[in-house]
Amino acid sequence: MIIGASSFAGTLPELEREVESIELYIPKLGVYEGTKLIKSRICKLKDILSSYDLSTSIHAPYFSDSPNYPQELIVDTARLNDTTEKLMKESIMIAEALGSGIVVIHPGRINENENKDEAFENMVSGLSRLSKFAEDANVTLGLENKEGTDPDNLCISATDLIKAIEKTGSPNLRATFDIGHANLTCEGNQGKLREFAKELKNHVAHVHIHDNKGLFTEKFWGDLHGAPGTGVIDFSILKELRFNGVYNLEVFSVDDVRAGKKILSGLDIE
Repeated sequence: MIIGASSFAGTLPELEREVESIELYIPKLGVYEGTKLIKSRICKLKDILSSYDLSTSIHAPYFSDSPNYPQELIVDTARLNDTTEKLMKESIMIAEALGSGIVVIHPGRINENENKDEAFENMVSGLSRLSKFAEDANVTLGLENKEGTDPDNLCISATDLIKAIEKTGSPNLRATFDIGHANLTCEGNQGKLREFAKELKNHVAHVHIHDNKGLFTEKFWGDLHGAPGTGVIDFSILKELRFNGVYNLEVFSVDDVRAGKKILSGLDIE
């Protein structure tokens, strides 16, 4: 097991003391002005990272209705256009430049003018193009399962996530298992969450770790990204994955990272 943390959890010096890997969260990394990638900032970031003993992954731009999210970087993978496809391909290019093996991407959304099947097929078409680009860059895309508390999300179930991966048919598209999102989809039922993990285990390339109550709330659809131990998730379920790679703590502070490390380290995942 490699324990990592998201870049919004703390500074690089703070995180290096706690984890072995960092997930660079592109929308908050300051490498864009509007939709223009400032390549000199990537070069500077590469120089900075060279002085740290940290592996990296990349979190690509995605859809968000949060007022704090940069509006220019909103991406819906079920409706890629020239600008948003460019943004996604640039995340892959950043991963290649930094030696990051994984780019986390979100599935698309169901638009009010289409049904789920239409949105799903549009997403698969876009993922196919992105996967081909990732193959050429020797980067793996980790398609993340989203929370079922938001009815417009695609790929809320393990079945649909696997279907998207298999329909795309690329070895460079796999799954990012987000246990917090899955817990919301399973409504906090830990038996269902365990089955979710079992179903997905052969497709996982990356894992996101955070906690919640398994309940819809008006804030973030219940997706609170709490420290492990603050919600209802039984993290021993992670053993079902039989996964040796990066378990990324997608939390908001170094204290939350420490809490997550304590729980993950006690699981004895090999």
